[in-house]
Amino acid sequence: MSPPSKKVAVLGARGRMGAQVCSAVADAGGLELVAELDAGDPLQAIVDAGAEVVVDFTHPDVVMDNLAWCIDHGVDAVVGTSGFTEARLEQLSVMVGESAVAILVVPNFSIGAVLMMRMAEQAAPYFESVEIIELHHPDKVDAPSGTATRTAERIGTARDRAGCADVPDATTSDPDGARGATVSGVHIHAVRARGLVAHQEVILGGAGETLTIRHDSVDRDSFMPGVLAGVRGVSDHPGVTVGLDTILGLA
Repeated sequence: MSPPSKKVAVLGARGRMGAQVCSAVADAGGLELVAELDAGDPLQAIVDAGAEVVVDFTHPDVVMDNLAWCIDHGVDAVVGTSGFTEARLEQLSVMVGESAVAILVVPNFSIGAVLMMRMAEQAAPYFESVEIIELHHPDKVDAPSGTATRTAERIGTARDRAGCADVPDATTSDPDGARGATVSGVHIHAVRARGLVAHQEVILGGAGETLTIRHDSVDRDSFMPGVLAGVRGVSDHPGVTVGLDTILGLA
């Protein structure tokens, strides 16, 4: 006899990503969609439906309150909502504390994007220069993207461990911010334009050569295999986990 299906609730169910997640979960084997909630709906419906995992695709202004509720009620969560800085992740770890609740925060659910970040992390110590260009639709509320920020942090850590010097940059005048944001010593340039979905390239440069690692999500379908993997695997990793690497066996 097959094991019972894992019961899943989706927050932000009427948004673009949330609606697609609802469809993916409903069609997936071994999962059961038991609650679809959006702004104004009572979170108590999660417990009333017997949900074991919540998928959150809401808004940075409300996601921490949603997660606090999940932690208090012993419900695991997979988080696709953006805006998770290092400070916010530390706050979330304190909130989870010694509880057995598992929270998976994922900057990008695309399997290709996960591999892009890993490849950039591996390549970065071998090149003198590295910069990131991220391109998204103009309805995205945060810049730089969570994926770009996480990529820069991983690159910075890899370069520090390898004893690399700072990325060279002779710029002394940039009154309009043309050089973009800087995260972990890596410049990030954000593009917002209609017609884009989610795209990122990491440009690495050394003497006489460049290497560009690029990933493109041209449809939100690309995120669903990662969402389903997160839902299926989150409960095996109590505490706060960032990214799909652990879930996919890449960590």
